[in-house]
Amino acid sequence: MSFQSYLDNIETKTGLTPRQFIELAREQGFDESTKATPIVAWLKADYGLGQGHAMALVHVITKGPKISQKHVGTDGTHSDASDMLWLDGKDTNPNG
Repeated sequence: MSFQSYLDNIETKTGLTPRQFIELAREQGFDESTKATPIVAWLKADYGLGQGHAMALVHVITKGPKISQKHVGTDGTHSDASDMLWLDGKDTNPNG
């Protein structure tokens, strides 16, 4: 599953876009300096997310939408089309 697919699946499950999760995380006091553990605990407790999906959101909460070129354009199962994730909803993604 691509990184973007993780985010899209989170939106399907929760009804919240990644950008909305970033805003909610800020309200919780989480930012780029926050370690993964408290963010994952919050996402699991409040939204029922599993570890992998929670870690995808940890990335965008703490590092923003840019991802490593490692899987961009590859043939692997984790391949993404771009090194920039779309955070404003799967239905508005111009690349989707």
